[in-house]
Amino acid sequence: MANEGIFVGKSDKPETLLLKRANRHGLVTGATGTGKTVTLQVLVEGFSNAGVPVFASDIKGDLSGLAAPGDGAAPFIKRAEEIGVEYVPDRFPVTFWDVFGEQGHPVRATISDMGPLLLSRLLDLNETQEGILNIAFRVADEQGLLLLDLKDLRALLTHIGENAPQLSIEYGNIARQSVGSIQRRLLVLENQNAEKFFGEPALEIGDLIRTDRDGRGVINILAADRLMNSPRVYATFLLWLLSELFEQLPEVGDPDKPVLVFFFDEAHLLFDGAPKALLEAVERVVRLIRSKGVGVYFVTQNPLDIPDAVLGQLGNRVQHALRAFTPRDQRAVKAAAETFRQNPAFDTQKAITELGVGEALVSLLDAKGAPEIVTRTLIAPPSARVGPLTAAERAAAIAASPLRGRYDAAIDRESAYEVLTSRARGAAEATNAPQAEAGVLGGIGDFLGSIFGTSRPRGERLTTGQAIARDVTRSVTDRVLGQLAADVGRSIGGQTGSSIGRAIVRGTLGGILRR
Repeated sequence: MANEGIFVGKSDKPETLLLKRANRHGLVTGATGTGKTVTLQVLVEGFSNAGVPVFASDIKGDLSGLAAPGDGAAPFIKRAEEIGVEYVPDRFPVTFWDVFGEQGHPVRATISDMGPLLLSRLLDLNETQEGILNIAFRVADEQGLLLLDLKDLRALLTHIGENAPQLSIEYGNIARQSVGSIQRRLLVLENQNAEKFFGEPALEIGDLIRTDRDGRGVINILAADRLMNSPRVYATFLLWLLSELFEQLPEVGDPDKPVLVFFFDEAHLLFDGAPKALLEAVERVVRLIRSKGVGVYFVTQNPLDIPDAVLGQLGNRVQHALRAFTPRDQRAVKAAAETFRQNPAFDTQKAITELGVGEALVSLLDAKGAPEIVTRTLIAPPSARVGPLTAAERAAAIAASPLRGRYDAAIDRESAYEVLTSRARGAAEATNAPQAEAGVLGGIGDFLGSIFGTSRPRGERLTTGQAIARDVTRSVTDRVLGQLAADVGRSIGGQTGSSIGRAIVRGTLGGILRR
């Protein structure tokens, strides 16, 4: 069966998610405590057994239990008997990831990987601000400035703002106010710890598409408990990852089984408050990535949590119980019931409110890609542990990972920030050098001026000593100046050096003896 599809559960017949139709995406919904996380785990295990790599965001930490065998809980054994299958505990190949690098391998992308278009959508920039961001990336390309992390982008925008008049001549108007607005948007990302996400070594997509020695698909689990407190960073990660897959993977149409399957738990957290441009980008990527052999499955409490444009792309549906306590709940129940191909054997809308734990209304795509009639189904028990790993178990799994050491240490090589900082430091030193030289010579002049009387207020008479010093010095200078200039010139070298030396001596002493 695993060669053709994934056994989801049993109604009056086995309900199977066909692998050939699994890239048509899907949706698992239901109220808290109705069993949708177990359904998610059953689907993930099925894909892994079929040799399909999986990526899943783990909001509550429950999915980490996939790395440990099931404990044979009595309810699961009973459910296996009811649907006529054998309960066999099993564990699966799991790789843990974490944007913050605490509960898995760090996940990073560079600013260059994101690109100006994706960053503009993420930051919800207007047309003018997006144009400036495109100019910044063009300047970086032309000046050989690597954009790896947020401080690189900040330094580049500062450089753009400081040189706006010159750059505007070549690239068009650059308003410093708009540059400042982009900097403020970046500050929002930094406040959500986005600096952890941007940098090197960047995630290589191929490391998500792996199988183990037994041919089972590796399950990539993203620790998202903290990440969900940073919704912009989470949305950035999702859209970047899907965009990278879309760009890198070849067109395959409808393969016999997916290349990779995504599961996004608590999907409402992804879409709540997201900028319109970001929602449009997610909808477009979900619609187009199917032809790359990638399936995307959303898991959430209410079908209304998913935008209509995205909801229309989700062909495989599993609906757990919903409670119609409020007007919004009643609308959700009605909307969910109307999306199914109706079964004359029961009232779909009524059944949604009557489902027990572990039961669901299931409608999967048939061999022709059409949705089957909805059925009331008892979901199969998972083979792995239902519940999180302990901290020690997770640490052991990370230590045994074949990717250990590949992403764990951040790399901060020379990039735009370092180059622009060095340029600014060099310019400052060049500006300060003449001032420092003038300060030293000025000090000498003040000292000698007190002797010769040249620093006296204008109109004040020289003392007898100052007058004698002036006359003596003038008579000596003519004989000494030439030799002194020559000596300075020889130390510099050549005729040019002699001229420079003469200018230095004349400038210094001439200023002292001007009066």
